[in-house]
Amino acid sequence: MSHHYSGPDFGFPHGDARLDFTDLYAFPKPGDGGKSILIMNVHPSAGVNPPGLTTAVAFAPDAIYELKIDTNGDATADIAYRVRFFSSEGGAQTATFRRVEGAQAAGTGDDGQVIVEGVPVSTGQETRVTEAGDHRFFVGWRSDPFYFDVEGALHDLQFTGADYFADKDICSIVLEVPNSALSPKKVGLWCRTLDGASGKWVQADRGARPNQTPFLAGEQNAAYLAAEPADDARFIPVFAHALEHTGGYTPAEATRVAGTLLPDILHYDPTRPASFPANGRALADDVVDFFLPLLTNGKVTQDKVGPHKDLLAGFPYVGPPHTARATKLVGA
Repeated sequence: MSHHYSGPDFGFPHGDARLDFTDLYAFPKPGDGGKSILIMNVHPSAGVNPPGLTTAVAFAPDAIYELKIDTNGDATADIAYRVRFFSSEGGAQTATFRRVEGAQAAGTGDDGQVIVEGVPVSTGQETRVTEAGDHRFFVGWRSDPFYFDVEGALHDLQFTGADYFADKDICSIVLEVPNSALSPKKVGLWCRTLDGASGKWVQADRGARPNQTPFLAGEQNAAYLAAEPADDARFIPVFAHALEHTGGYTPAEATRVAGTLLPDILHYDPTRPASFPANGRALADDVVDFFLPLLTNGKVTQDKVGPHKDLLAGFPYVGPPHTARATKLVGA
């Protein structure tokens, strides 16, 4: 399910839905080839294990939400955008965005140059956009753009086209950045969430490409979520074993295919149109129909679900939420 429910047994990392990274999108700004749109989605509005609605509080105040950017192809971050959230009296949340470059970008912490403070979190149908210099920002609840027939996946890949996510919401962190803030050439992107509830920063979730976690279970899942892309080669045997089982691949072919999925980085060249998996990922890209033939070795090719109709033509591009949520800190 993309990267939704990436914790143990389809639960949430560290038991907190707000720490669950779900999807990363990167595409050129429509009508302006000099800028890019980067979207990090977290916090599904409904859980599977446990089932039911998650907290109305959009983001965890004791967490860091981070977008990592590798500019030289070594799977180590050279630039990072870090976001922290703060709650005011009455429960409204605001965000502070920082940018970090160099060795600090590969580290863990809430340091970095402040780009903007006080970005309001949108909890209803409003779209509250903040501008700071040549950047634009949005944070808040939105309609989940991911689409997939979950029930079909749970019933031996017998798909009927029922979109589980059609009425689900997500929390989006949307950045509009000049391409000069990235790199003059192709970059590698990934996201992560850091949990600070214990008094120190611990990586709770990470990812870039959709549909990676189905290859993992138990201790492998925990190790993967805590790892860095630069170390992902160690997971190739795990992915290969899953491909042998699900797709009937030979061991050699399974290893080859697994190697195309790792490291878990989304490659993006802002000078080219976005199209997953070749370049970035647009909101309407059908990542499931790319993944299913790979998983099954061509036996299953589609889930019969198409893009959502509520995507916006302009910033923040992700559609308005299906449900307005109060700012009162219920379940925090």
